[in-house]
Amino acid sequence: MTAEVMERKPNIFARCGRGFVNFFKGIGRFFKNLGYGIKDRVSGFGKRFVDGSLGTKLSHLIFGAGNLYNGQIVKGLIFLAIQVGIITLMVVCPTVNSTPLGWKAFANLGLGGHEVDIETNTPATDDQLRLLFGVMMIAVVVIYIIVWLVNISSSYKADNDRKKGLKPSSFRQDCAELLDSKFHSLMLTPTIVAAGLFTLLPTIFMICIAFTSFNKIDMSDKMTELFYWTGTQNFSDMFSGQNALGAEISARFLPVLAWTIVWAILATLTCYFGGIILALLINKKGLKGKKIFRIFFVLTIAVPQFISLLAVKSLFNSAGPVNSILMDLGWVKEPIAFFGGTEANPGNEWLTKVMVIVVNMWLGVPYTMLMTSGILMNIPADLYEAATVDGASKNKMFWKITLPYIVFVTTPYLISSFIGNINSFNTIFLLTGGNPVVNSAEGEQYVAGGTDLLVTWLYKLTIEKAQYNTGAVIGILTFVITATITLVAYRNSKAYKEEDTFQ
Repeated sequence: MTAEVMERKPNIFARCGRGFVNFFKGIGRFFKNLGYGIKDRVSGFGKRFVDGSLGTKLSHLIFGAGNLYNGQIVKGLIFLAIQVGIITLMVVCPTVNSTPLGWKAFANLGLGGHEVDIETNTPATDDQLRLLFGVMMIAVVVIYIIVWLVNISSSYKADNDRKKGLKPSSFRQDCAELLDSKFHSLMLTPTIVAAGLFTLLPTIFMICIAFTSFNKIDMSDKMTELFYWTGTQNFSDMFSGQNALGAEISARFLPVLAWTIVWAILATLTCYFGGIILALLINKKGLKGKKIFRIFFVLTIAVPQFISLLAVKSLFNSAGPVNSILMDLGWVKEPIAFFGGTEANPGNEWLTKVMVIVVNMWLGVPYTMLMTSGILMNIPADLYEAATVDGASKNKMFWKITLPYIVFVTTPYLISSFIGNINSFNTIFLLTGGNPVVNSAEGEQYVAGGTDLLVTWLYKLTIEKAQYNTGAVIGILTFVITATITLVAYRNSKAYKEEDTFQ
């Protein structure tokens, strides 16, 4: 291979290395652009204050003053009501279960060391609520700032309309605009609010938990519901073993991470290429009964996944029909632990891993088959006609036209499938429960079994062992891994770089 070709086609390690470098460069560019944006916003903010009317100037202190000044009564009252409501919440500081909201919630973010009822040995407040309310109040402050900026911008727009000889829009006109040119904003607003309330807020709360001592052992030692900030100690304990679970986290984190990556790669590629091969076979010209074949495979998708997984587990368990047949035929003397067994018969870890990958193929291949079938029907026929005229064989047309087209169209799906398999809870938990068990050198059983993924291990740590801070750390690391892989893979794919290749 010539040096020119080598330069043109770098190996996969070089591409991955450049991808990571470009990823972190992109982060740097993001913060650089963010800084420029803040600078432009600040300069524009000063200009609005200087050039704005008296109402606009008052809007910096009293929400809606500019709108009221320009005759936009309803809009001005809405802004004012929001300001009064938030300020009232901050000043009055209502309490829930003896835990205050408002400005006191910020002081409570210190956590730990609060008054405890001597008679019952219980805390006067709950640190979970203190932390949650603190995060909520930070969100309220952010909302206050956003409404403040929108209120100033709205007033300044009304000023500019008056300078142009136009009458500022009425509330009815604003509503009509929301139903017309800004209909997308009207529809996206509830989604953004719901995402912030049910996704963003719990995520921030979980991230905060990763920097605290919040776990079952800490709670039982103190006989209270108090915990405290630990900084980055939980992250360093991941590799030092100085945490509530002893040496498990440091001993099992890297093996579980390695298996998670291997599982995600194999589960994605087997389902992906298995689906492509199946779609090519079913869509082959001259094959009779195509609809019947498709129906059989679609049934796998139609049946709820947890039912299919539990049914397969029943077929292959120690007392299941598969083991019974093997023993009746004399092929085995004792039941095979296909999905991990008891402590007496834990089974083979590698056999269990192969089984879960095979079962996952059975569940995942039909999805790719259906998607690929639609793609095959939409490949431009003139590509094949031109290739036939040029004398290309069917084998060459597959490698040069069919497969590149399928990969190009399905790259985003391939990436999302890979990330989905990293977080594939159902398949592992319902089939193996993380088994077979793994014991330490001292003979103690680890929480993380031989087939546990990061997500199932996280579940066990939080639900079964109540190690909330350790689980939060693992959740953050899982997010960093999946987000990095997603961004690097997509930014280096042809679907991103060569969007118009097949257009």
